[in-house]
Amino acid sequence: MPHLILTCDPDFNDLALDEFRHDSIYGALVAELAPGVWLAECDDGFWGLAVTWQAKPPIFVRHFCPVDSVLPLTGTSDDIASLAELAASDFADGLDADLPYSVQSRVLAADLPYKPFDLNIALSGALTDATGAVVDVRAPEQVLSVVCARLPDEALSRFTFHVSPTTDNGIRNTQYAFLGLSPTNLNLSDWAGGVRRFAREEGQISRAEFKLLEALEVFRIDLPPRGVALDLGAAPGGWTRVLRQREQFVTAVDPAELDPRLAEDRGVRHKRMTAEEYLADEPDEFDLIVNDMRMDARDSARLMVAYAGQLHRHGLALMTFKLPGDDRKRIIEHAFNILRQRYVIAGARQLFHNRSEITVFLTVKGEGMKG
Repeated sequence: MPHLILTCDPDFNDLALDEFRHDSIYGALVAELAPGVWLAECDDGFWGLAVTWQAKPPIFVRHFCPVDSVLPLTGTSDDIASLAELAASDFADGLDADLPYSVQSRVLAADLPYKPFDLNIALSGALTDATGAVVDVRAPEQVLSVVCARLPDEALSRFTFHVSPTTDNGIRNTQYAFLGLSPTNLNLSDWAGGVRRFAREEGQISRAEFKLLEALEVFRIDLPPRGVALDLGAAPGGWTRVLRQREQFVTAVDPAELDPRLAEDRGVRHKRMTAEEYLADEPDEFDLIVNDMRMDARDSARLMVAYAGQLHRHGLALMTFKLPGDDRKRIIEHAFNILRQRYVIAGARQLFHNRSEITVFLTVKGEGMKG
């Protein structure tokens, strides 16, 4: 049966694995390789599941990749050369030499004497020598995924190995490398394991800025030049700062103070009141509304429905659902149903920079449209 590796936030294991079981054909889990990293199998394999998830992406599975080859590891630096040789022999024919590629490695076993960078350099060197393909780590169109991890003995019978999983001394290997080649756009994320990191900038106001940066990237949102945006619950102003960097004029609504640097920005209008008070104050219309308020997801959805009339017909909205505790699946569906009164749910993902929450991308519902 074909194998694959999928990744999620460990706090949302239950919901991510429910998505896999629901959307795959005879999907089953083989082993948890690390917190939130699962080796799985299903009849439709990576490629069949990728078609399903291209049409309707999962919310909680952040990244997945195929398993085409498995190599027992010695736990020494000799593994690097062995993996490079395997990459050239097994994947050179499948790599399109006319498209940029990258090698994305994850080393999940802490005691291995090499890092992902070591593997990326060695394997990409071997593949380029064999194919002439160009490496582009920032914008690859195809990826060789490599995951090095421990594998329980009971899972060994599911695989065919290039070399024996038993050493010359009769000792069973416990660490293995799983390799698979796929188009980047089928992996759900361009980043290994869905781990999207941003460099901390001088002048950054809050860590929450990373959430908005990731959302704009994942949902491929292009903001209009010199657009007008509304930031609900803006303080201390992280999302407002990101929007200003993208040349948006921002109305920041929050009874609390904004960062002093924003107070000096003429492109920011601070309304020191609650979102409910501002809505009653005949507000303007906007190209974008964002909402990262700490409130129940259903109440936040009701607030966004109330604000739908303040969006231009081409308008977009981004919000987070806070999901502490239990019964998260029911809360999400209830909040979605509230939003569907006025919006189309264009996307929803549990992003790397989310914590106990998901980010939801909305467009204004036109007449006669179904959510």
